[in-house]
Amino acid sequence: MLRWWRRRESGDDERQPRPGLARWLRRALIGIGVVTLLAGAAVTVAALWAFAILPRSLPPVTALESFQPVLGTKIYDDNDELLTELHVERRIFVPLAQIPQSLRDAIVATEDRRFYSHWGIDPIGIARAVVQNYRRGRIVEGGSTITQQLTKVLFLTPDKSLERKLKEAVLALELERRYSKDRILEMYLNQVYFGHGAYGVEAAARTYFGKSVSELNVREAALIAGLPRAPSSYSPFEHPQAAKLRRELVLRRMVEYGTIKDAEAKRLARSDLGLIPPERRRTTGQYFLEYVQRTLEAKYGADMVFKGGLNVYTTLNPGMQLVAEQSIRDGLRALQTRTGKAATEHPEGALVTIEPQTGYVKAMVGGHDFFRSEFNRAVQARRQPGSAFKPFVYVAALESGYTAATRVEDAPVIYPVGRNGKEWKPENYDRKFRGPTTLQQAVEESVNVVTIKVQERVGINKTIQVARRLGIASALNGDLTLALGTSDLTLLELTSAYGAFANQGVWMAPTVIRYITDAQGKLIEENVPEGKEAMAPETAYVITHMLRGVVERGTGQGAKALGRPVAAKTGTTNDYSNAWFIGYTPRLVTGVWVGYDRPRSLGKDETGSRVAVPIWTAYMSRVLGDRPKEDFPVPERVVLVPVDLDPSNECVRVVTMAFVKGTEPAMNCGPRRQMVPPPGAPAPGGAPIPGVPPAPGSPAGQSALTPGDVPPTAPNRAPALPPAAALAPVTPLAAPPIALPPAGRLPLAAPLAPAVPLAPVVPGGPGASAPSPQTP
Repeated sequence: MLRWWRRRESGDDERQPRPGLARWLRRALIGIGVVTLLAGAAVTVAALWAFAILPRSLPPVTALESFQPVLGTKIYDDNDELLTELHVERRIFVPLAQIPQSLRDAIVATEDRRFYSHWGIDPIGIARAVVQNYRRGRIVEGGSTITQQLTKVLFLTPDKSLERKLKEAVLALELERRYSKDRILEMYLNQVYFGHGAYGVEAAARTYFGKSVSELNVREAALIAGLPRAPSSYSPFEHPQAAKLRRELVLRRMVEYGTIKDAEAKRLARSDLGLIPPERRRTTGQYFLEYVQRTLEAKYGADMVFKGGLNVYTTLNPGMQLVAEQSIRDGLRALQTRTGKAATEHPEGALVTIEPQTGYVKAMVGGHDFFRSEFNRAVQARRQPGSAFKPFVYVAALESGYTAATRVEDAPVIYPVGRNGKEWKPENYDRKFRGPTTLQQAVEESVNVVTIKVQERVGINKTIQVARRLGIASALNGDLTLALGTSDLTLLELTSAYGAFANQGVWMAPTVIRYITDAQGKLIEENVPEGKEAMAPETAYVITHMLRGVVERGTGQGAKALGRPVAAKTGTTNDYSNAWFIGYTPRLVTGVWVGYDRPRSLGKDETGSRVAVPIWTAYMSRVLGDRPKEDFPVPERVVLVPVDLDPSNECVRVVTMAFVKGTEPAMNCGPRRQMVPPPGAPAPGGAPIPGVPPAPGSPAGQSALTPGDVPPTAPNRAPALPPAAALAPVTPLAAPPIALPPAGRLPLAAPLAPAVPLAPVVPGGPGASAPSPQTP
């Protein structure tokens, strides 16, 4: 060693380092020192930023103490029972004590098995996740703790950046410093999203299993615990196999965590998902609820509806609604089976029930299946009602002095129209003519020609005025085809109009909401039923009695199976494309429509009598059940008189008809029957009939009606009305637009367009080339 040192000092050492290498080593040492200093400075600056500056831009974790979830709107039925909620997010808070230990263990074992030992962030967990993800070649495990996930849900945006991860870590440390582990877990279990609009474990338990979270078993808890990682991908409703595999993974984690035995995990993994049955997932009355939502948003705005905590008490009767939905499904299935249509060709149907004394809508079905089509055919679709419109013509006739016994000649008639010389030859459904026909018989057998002649004589404006008084707001044709129901109406407005007949002439506007309170229970809206007198009670009873004949002897005889007083009218349009039946008892009025969304034939002879009447009858028989039979009250000024339908007046075909006192025929089939004056005899007093034009070729001032059929009260009739052109058609009312719901809320409604005409209106007036609507 000494010799080596001497050689080195003397310069004789052959192994002495070269000058270039020495300089390189010095520079390397200097560089390492500089990098170390810079790294230390960077760490110091980062630490200063993370723990001194960054927290200033973060929300205080104490905000958790004052956290209030968004309050949605609760909707109740007619018995004040909760139907559903409209909300941005469905969240129901429950304390940790009510959450079963099995669910807590499943969540911790799956999401953060070191939850009770780390201090907000878990370096070991992060390292383990890195190794697992590297081995699998994909992301199979995350490193975020339950505390970090909670901070992300409550305070941060979902973007992926270094700054957000640092904020997440700082907030997690602060949460751990302020709150106990159980408090953090409780907040997490009430905040995390579990899919299908369910936030928190209570909402998840109700959504997937139809029970409270406290009632969950281990199998159900394991399924719910597997959802937060990817609620859509593991949705048991949409991806049951993926949900089952995810549940199996959770069970294995619970075995590793030591909360269940391996044998139990394997047994539970083989079991089915045990979800709530499909029929219980659907809220009763989806079409009705959509209509309520649309009404609320139009008046209060979407923010108030979804965040204002309203309590809405509706008119819906759940029992009636369930029967209505089933009746429509059964009726459409029977039609499809009968006609042999392909399964892809789905006829649609709608049903509305209204309480005529209040206007309350008790049931509403807008189609075969809301989840197949959200288009509400009860309120959005305008279709030609055919003969279901005829009662308005006959109300106009009764108000003009006609009676149920007035006879009009059912014979061929030609109406010239326009400058091109076209002619319109209206026909009856059966292509037959009956000769002198009473209005009672014309209503019962839905005689087109008689209805058109009556319309011509009382005036088109008079019928339009009657329809407007009965709440018909849709545009109405200003020509004689109006009598045959060629104007497009909604089922709701037509059913509501018939309600005035049942309510002794008082029309009640249809409503779906009784009253509304705010979140504190303060009343903010109340709909007290207020009626409008649309006609005299005597007129309402007479038209009701005429419509009872439709059921007793006419086109609606299928409804006789109800075994109680019913008044009704059928309706069918061209090529059997629309089938209607509007019928009522003293306490309920129900309308049924059946057709295709794109107008086409339902099938030969598929009339309102054959298609709609069975649906109506099946529904009403179940709704009324064993309730006492109730008849329509007879006003004091109405008398019931037996009348012969035959002009011979030999009292062979006797029908009891209703008349306002003083208008009943002097010659009738009662105990003191007298013969009607023979044909050709002058009308009583020979006086002209105001408002009734003379028949072609008849002397001026004489009635065009069959002699002897002029009501005694003719001189008291209203004066002639102005031409139909003087009354402009009303523009259809536009339905208010509706905003799409935010993600996660109950899928109740889609944007609604204004009600649209789905069937062509016969153009041109009486001379239109289109055939008369089918009208049985």
